Amino acid sequence: MTEITVAALQAAFTDDMDANIAHVSALVREAAAKGAQVILPPELFEGEYFCRVEDEGLFANAKPTAEHKAVLAMQKLAAELGVYIPTSFFEADGPHHYNSLAMIGPDGRVMGVYRKSHIPDGPGYEEKFYFRPGNTGFKVWPGPAESRATTLGVGICWDQWYPETARAMMLMGAEILFYPTAIGSEPHDTSLDTARLWRRAMVGHAVSNVVPIVAANRIGVEHGQTFYGTSFIADERGDILAELGREETGVITATIDLDRVKRHRAAFGFFRDRRPELYGRLVQDI
Repeated sequence: MTEITVAALQAAFTDDMDANIAHVSALVREAAAKGAQVILPPELFEGEYFCRVEDEGLFANAKPTAEHKAVLAMQKLAAELGVYIPTSFFEADGPHHYNSLAMIGPDGRVMGVYRKSHIPDGPGYEEKFYFRPGNTGFKVWPGPAESRATTLGVGICWDQWYPETARAMMLMGAEILFYPTAIGSEPHDTSLDTARLWRRAMVGHAVSNVVPIVAANRIGVEHGQTFYGTSFIADERGDILAELGREETGVITATIDLDRVKRHRAAFGFFRDRRPELYGRLVQDI
């Protein structure tokens, strides 16, 4: 079997963690009922997007991976349904705090943790106050064995704007890229709508790496900040296979033929024609 079915979830969230987890759990069940094997919730679905302000009291919400309510709930659900759930959460590791993702496998175990590499800092997205830059490096994980043991790569929100993130995961063997996200209006410029830019950036990764992309965003208005949803799944040519609107709560799924993607990637020759000896400037400071 060379096919894999993937899903993205989209919803609005409140400051009630238990209600948010219950909401995501219901959407995960819906996605699994539609045949999804890998199900992607949005970034930091445990609560409202708290990084819009700097509030030292919010550090109390961070928990170690093994103790975080969202991670524990998704572990139980993944084991019950036999699915993969890349789970975004606010991680505490001793005195350090990270914007992290636990890759949860179909047996309910945490396969590993990725810590967000690129941390934004700007009006409404003041993440550097809360999160250290990730120290895990980019990560990939083995996916469903029944789907030719595909390899899954995951970046978190701001990571999705960087071509280096996508290319690094591809060189590590990724065959599908997943991006959980929390993005919406820009408080410093109400005329700036980044929804189409956000999508184009990831569609560009799909095309230049010949790889399917799954992106899950939140919706709703939180303290005057509007999150614009538009979650989508794109194929290896950048064509949209499934999408949600700006205000829709729901699940999208798509089935991808991995062998077809592999053939297309080989035919384009992007990885054949790479010239790493010329790319040294990319890893030098500006």
